[in-house]
Amino acid sequence: MKTQVRQRFGEVAANYRDSRVHAAGEDLDLMVASAALDAETQVLDAGCGAGHTALAFAPRAARVVACDFTPAMLEQARTLARERDIDNIETQLADVEYLPFPARSFDLVVTRYSAHHWLRPRRALAEFRRLLRDEGKLLISDIMAREDYAQDSFLQTIELLRDPSHVRDYRVSEWRALLAEAGFQCELLLRFDLKLHFATWIRRMAAPRQNAEMILSLFSGAPADIRAGFGLRDDMDLRTDDLSFTLPGAVLRATRRRD
Repeated sequence: MKTQVRQRFGEVAANYRDSRVHAAGEDLDLMVASAALDAETQVLDAGCGAGHTALAFAPRAARVVACDFTPAMLEQARTLARERDIDNIETQLADVEYLPFPARSFDLVVTRYSAHHWLRPRRALAEFRRLLRDEGKLLISDIMAREDYAQDSFLQTIELLRDPSHVRDYRVSEWRALLAEAGFQCELLLRFDLKLHFATWIRRMAAPRQNAEMILSLFSGAPADIRAGFGLRDDMDLRTDDLSFTLPGAVLRATRRRD
């Protein structure tokens, strides 16, 4: 599975560098604003992708380490940093489950649109706790399933059709439980609906045409409450090139409890 993740994202890394969804958003603005950054803050961006989140934090921090499992993604991050003349970002090839840093190395760990690919989130959270100093913060922004099981199942299905390396969009309640178990105190900062242009969403991951057709078929046949939950109006033409829809997201802030 991890080999598949590296291969898939290596093939489409440039698409993520150019992605407006990953480059900006109200969730990213809130993450930076809520972090209480200063000239001494040491930040780890876990699952950094093309580096947009790391770049957003870097101007207000002492140092940002951008970590990812895919070499091609790290190359995109380095390129963007050079283009923006940001010199306090380091890149590190690593798995979030086995991070090559000493204990208590960071004041802040951030992760955005990455956690739904983690095979063992408990292991990743244990690593983050090991790396954070006492009362250090963890910020998570991701697509997060609604508590309604039907909405949850529908979301996982379309995500898997688009990207076979998808593992799970966890519900906020699941994150709360995982974080408490890992030794964090968790608070919900924001729920948001992420608006996506369907064709761009499909193209970014280079999903096969037949898979895109299956997702459209699911949209078309979904009951009214599911359609509403994904921003699909009853009068919407699902075959238009302008088709947009929404996915549910949330931002969580977790504080490392003292040992």
